[in-house]
Amino acid sequence: MQTPAAFHLTALHPGRLLKRLREPRPVARPGWSAPPRAIPRGALVAAFAVATVLLIVSATSTFGATMVTPKCDDVRLRAGHSTSAERLGNVDEGDLVTVVNTVSGGSYGANCAGSYRSGSSWHKISAVNGRTVSSLYGVNYVFAAAKLFKTVTNPTPAPTAAATAAPPSAPSSAGPTGAPTSAPTSAPTTDPGTPTPTPTVAPTASPPTPAPGPVSLPSSVTIYGRGWGHGVGLSQHGANGRARDGQSASTILAHYYKGTVLGTMNDKPVRVLVLQSFGATASNPVQVYGRGGSWSIDGIAKTFPVDARLRFVPSTSGGTTTWKATVTATDGTTLHSSTTGSRIRIRPGSGATLQLWSTPSAYDRFRGVLRLIGDTGASSKVNVVNELPMEQYLRGVVPAEISASWPIEAIRAQTIAARSYAAYRLHPDTGTFDFHNDTRSQVYLGKLVEKAATDAAIAGTAGTVVRTSGGSIANTLFHSCGGGATEHNENVYVSATGQQIAGVYSYLRGSMDRRPDGTAYDSTSPNARWKTGTYTRAQIQAWFAADSRSNVGTLVALDLRDRGVSGRLISVKLIGANGSTKRVSGDVFRSIFNAHRPSGDAAMMSSLFDLAPIP
Repeated sequence: MQTPAAFHLTALHPGRLLKRLREPRPVARPGWSAPPRAIPRGALVAAFAVATVLLIVSATSTFGATMVTPKCDDVRLRAGHSTSAERLGNVDEGDLVTVVNTVSGGSYGANCAGSYRSGSSWHKISAVNGRTVSSLYGVNYVFAAAKLFKTVTNPTPAPTAAATAAPPSAPSSAGPTGAPTSAPTSAPTTDPGTPTPTPTVAPTASPPTPAPGPVSLPSSVTIYGRGWGHGVGLSQHGANGRARDGQSASTILAHYYKGTVLGTMNDKPVRVLVLQSFGATASNPVQVYGRGGSWSIDGIAKTFPVDARLRFVPSTSGGTTTWKATVTATDGTTLHSSTTGSRIRIRPGSGATLQLWSTPSAYDRFRGVLRLIGDTGASSKVNVVNELPMEQYLRGVVPAEISASWPIEAIRAQTIAARSYAAYRLHPDTGTFDFHNDTRSQVYLGKLVEKAATDAAIAGTAGTVVRTSGGSIANTLFHSCGGGATEHNENVYVSATGQQIAGVYSYLRGSMDRRPDGTAYDSTSPNARWKTGTYTRAQIQAWFAADSRSNVGTLVALDLRDRGVSGRLISVKLIGANGSTKRVSGDVFRSIFNAHRPSGDAAMMSSLFDLAPIP
């Protein structure tokens, strides 16, 4: 999810489930030619995807696809069903993978989840974390060794009556996270101070009125829209506007998460992936410094002084990698050097933090433990996971998602939503991490981003979470800016053709997000209203003809009537001159447009759009 917001998943703005479309503004580390890990526009899509997969009920029963997740990290995705096929990418534990078929292919064998697994069956994969393979790798399908995966089953929420409103976009929830395997165990405690929202006069504005039929493609095309992100759950800029109007955090949360109550949870440990697939070498190993105090390595009976440096060095021979830990003082004196296991934990002493020098981000200081997980195969890649208590984790999340200068009640609302979002995704008994540190989950920048105002809001709401009427922690999706309305979850998390594949979450109901005079609560957001450049009909026709999902020959008309309660496009029907038609989801339409627009031109920011300005 982003600084003022995210295409969440953050966490919702692929583009932080939903989790929220925000890009933190890191500072370049001297000596690095590339800027630090700013969240790219594609991550917005990533956040959106993460939220999507977490809300999918069961694509299998309706569309013949199966949702699976890797049994171990770094499972390779290939262009064909053979180990000799080109490697296009990889997936890790917790990533959600859509399988359309399982086929026979070349033989494989790999160590995974503590066992050697072999076979010749390959999964044919169409999407990863809700994002299509074609958008990720430029091919229709990728393949992966089937024996390295397990089927995912997500609980189906009980259907509820449709509500009468609509919302806009949510932060990234960055990086794929697996469906939680266990709910927090603390008993729900209703907050006695939770007020019942006071009824207000109905706002005068309403969602766009669909045209009576398809709209002919004009000779010049400009697309107008509102909001940034998926539009489900809390609108970060909307919460800002509500707080400025005097609403409390509990009132704000009650609006965005219908029928929920505030409860409590214990301060649970969390695991955040802060460096992924770092290509360590003998000359460029993972490096960690202890700052502000002494520190130690689990299993090594020594304490190392402030500013001492650890080098986690690989040695690969015959397809097997072993690891060595070498610690040196500031004057270069070797304090320790020994072969270690492939997984070590670095633990700060009292008052100390750890600096992960190997991350390309300037936000490289972390509270809590850093766990280094080295590959034992031929790749010598390393993942680094930050393990720390929930409340400390939030100190690096909240000021990365919204501005610390916002009203305290908006910050408190974001804090409670972020805590609940994280708690919903904890799976301590599986995988090596719970969340990513970017918009695939919630943006987490560690100690260097902490602010006094957000620290105060975290301390003042310690342990407070949003719970459903049944007592479980809610999946509190959020996004940057709704554009004056939010949306039902099942209208956003749809298939590539706009078919509903998600169950109805009773508390993720869309609604108007406007004052009684019709002005939007999120009107101060730079993305409250947006428009693209103006293009010729021929340009638009060429862009959509270039993608197999939208190619209808010569595009002559668009049917923009399939809208949700907020006015967001659930699907768009494209109509060709020869009468051929294709239907894509509103977000797929947006992604195709954004992929072909000239570099530097304004992007479509959400699926709340039309060919004329939206009030």
